[in-house]
Amino acid sequence: MLHSPIKHCRNCGTAVTYRIPDDGDTRERAVCPACSTIHYENPLNVVGTVPHWGDKVLLCKRNIEPRKGKWTLPAGFLELNETTAQGAARETDEEAGAQIEMEGLYTIISVPRVGQVHLFYRARLLSDRFDPGTETMEARLYAEHEIPWDEIAFRTVKETLERYFADRRAGRFPVHELDLS
Repeated sequence: MLHSPIKHCRNCGTAVTYRIPDDGDTRERAVCPACSTIHYENPLNVVGTVPHWGDKVLLCKRNIEPRKGKWTLPAGFLELNETTAQGAARETDEEAGAQIEMEGLYTIISVPRVGQVHLFYRARLLSDRFDPGTETMEARLYAEHEIPWDEIAFRTVKETLERYFADRRAGRFPVHELDLS
């Protein structure tokens, strides 16, 4: 089971035990023996954009681990009280300092082995000027043939970029759903 163990109940502080709850559930959960609270561990949502300017896309060179020094699309973890589109726009601003107009949801990629779901939106850049934040060493536009494919930080980013350029050539942008086990 993939989880970062919950040790104590968030309601009463008692040490939890991992077991199948008595409520008809079929999965092992963190259950409080004192107040019977069931603590669920759910996947994290990573949200980002494929910012485009003409025939180029914006990539960010990571200044943080994991994969420091590798290239990625602007993306990060969804925060509470924001929609996936709001989170993707926020991450694009934080990581690249890019001004964008959000377009449609583009890829939904499940990565169960790390407990994440990645959602990328297409986004039209409103300017080719960028002001990267502290998590980014460099923000730069790349045409497809210029992309440092061997230096892409994450498989979800590579899969999204490959589909983006193929769809650009085809002249249509359907939503892609993938599972990366």
